[in-house]
Amino acid sequence: MEIAGYATLTRQAGLLREMQVVANNIANAATTGYRQEGLVFAEHVQRLDNAPSLSMATANARSTSMAQGTLTKTGGSLDFAIEGEAFFLVETPAGERLTRAGSFALTAAGDIVNNDGHRLLDAGGAPVFVPPGATDLGLAADGTLSAQGRPLAQIALVRPVDPVGLVREDGVMFRSEAGIAPADDARVVQGFLEASNVDPVGQMARMIEVQRAYEMGQSFLDAENERLRGALKTFFR
Repeated sequence: MEIAGYATLTRQAGLLREMQVVANNIANAATTGYRQEGLVFAEHVQRLDNAPSLSMATANARSTSMAQGTLTKTGGSLDFAIEGEAFFLVETPAGERLTRAGSFALTAAGDIVNNDGHRLLDAGGAPVFVPPGATDLGLAADGTLSAQGRPLAQIALVRPVDPVGLVREDGVMFRSEAGIAPADDARVVQGFLEASNVDPVGQMARMIEVQRAYEMGQSFLDAENERLRGALKTFFR
């Protein structure tokens, strides 16, 4: 296969991955706390002696949108939403993870957990504990949780040290390879949930663009294949 064919194949592989990313975004347009994902294309050029340079496009790096999602009022005392570029910190069997999904519940043991049963952590990295019989749970903008006006704990609001290195582990859970730091400029509100920050219309438009680009590349590969087959038939008659 000639250089043009290899270059087109790498482009097609990247477009296929982007189509999968866009489809996943659209599927999670109604998922609480979901962060829209994007794919980063990069061009790699290799200069060859006495030959044309070789250009390849790859799309392996992914980016996460930090745009604010719409806050929806629920009135739930354990529904929290963050305003600003910060995350809640939860404890999982694999270690501490970041999330924007703020729908929590109280267990019989007094732990505040998310929908997967992972415990919410405070600013010191310890699970947030609510004493038995505590009522009138309130949450201040800085994350201070109180019961009947008495402070219980301060919920951790953190940010990744390197946002580019944020690794998505599932729809709403992330791992920060470079570590985390306090997010002092963010605030949390009680009785609200943050909707997905996916732009459905924009993602649908992007899906159409990617599909057309993929079809164009496929047409080129088909034409190239026919050209090579015709050349082989001419040379080996």
